[in-house]
Amino acid sequence: MQVIRDDGSLDPRLDPGLAIDQVVALYKSMVRTRVVDDRMLKLQRQGRIAFHVGSLGEEAAIVGAAAALRDRDWIVPCYREVGALLWRGYPLQRYVDHMYGNAGDPARGRQMPDHSFSREHRYLAVSAPIGTQITHGVGIAMAAKKRGLDECAAVFFGDGATSSNDFHAGMNFAGVYRAPVLFLCRNNGYAISLPTSEQTAAGALVDKAPGYGMGAMRVDGNDVLAVWNAVHQSVRRASEGGGPTFLELMTYRMGGHSTSDDPRVYRSEDEVESWSRVDPLDKLRRHIERKGAWSASLDDDWRAACEAEVKECVRQAESTEPAALEDLFTDVYAEQPAHLREQQEECLEGPRAKTKEGE
Repeated sequence: MQVIRDDGSLDPRLDPGLAIDQVVALYKSMVRTRVVDDRMLKLQRQGRIAFHVGSLGEEAAIVGAAAALRDRDWIVPCYREVGALLWRGYPLQRYVDHMYGNAGDPARGRQMPDHSFSREHRYLAVSAPIGTQITHGVGIAMAAKKRGLDECAAVFFGDGATSSNDFHAGMNFAGVYRAPVLFLCRNNGYAISLPTSEQTAAGALVDKAPGYGMGAMRVDGNDVLAVWNAVHQSVRRASEGGGPTFLELMTYRMGGHSTSDDPRVYRSEDEVESWSRVDPLDKLRRHIERKGAWSASLDDDWRAACEAEVKECVRQAESTEPAALEDLFTDVYAEQPAHLREQQEECLEGPRAKTKEGE
């Protein structure tokens, strides 16, 4: 499925009919996500944060999907979907605090960066092992179905996760029990360094879905309106009792898998350059400029506003005290057992509890 043509016009057969202000909002969210992403990468390279997983080139697949979901639907992320969380109104300051692991971090510094969560925004905690979030998403969807709630779960994962055990377990269970779940596969070409073509014998990942008895679509993941349209249709299908849908969102990871990865080792500059010519931001910008709803000056102003926002969040994060050491021992038991209390006391009296001045 592709909605936005190369010249910025829309295919009238697939046009989802969004108002132009809604389309501009999608673009602004994608730009904001990229600005935040770029700043986090620079902070990691400067040694100011420990780790980052970016979404450069995949913003349309992430933001477009989040925008098509209803507020009551659950997002079950991988670790690259912070753009979806920000779209739902998650405070950027809270995200940046999490990246620093300071006292403002909802995880209190106990989780690695880019493992956000928010019950308020119906965004499940990130599960780092590959594919494990797929069965979590199916479980949420089945719980909603059993309780008679009109809710569905949208679970994100990369192409590499389709080779995991949890992919099979989740797809099979959802197909058998008609769970109201969307399987959103961001096929960005690589499972870290392994090309998609070398990890499956299927002609396309979308070909796997019929074997599980579910509907499927292959979508231009760099076309935010195509993603919105496909997800919107899939939500309606799930809401009406039609069961799960598998969406293969064809996109490209223009950066590394994470800040621990050097993609120059396994792919060519020519390949990256070819994909940069179908950048999802450029694709949507051509459309809104064609409609007279955007311009170069508006673009410059918006990017500057986003950069100022994230710069201020970084300033506040770096002036916020670290997470308290005793938080290592909280949020596990309702009543702290004796052995854990003993460990906490030893920790608080140990060398790590001292300040830089040794006081």
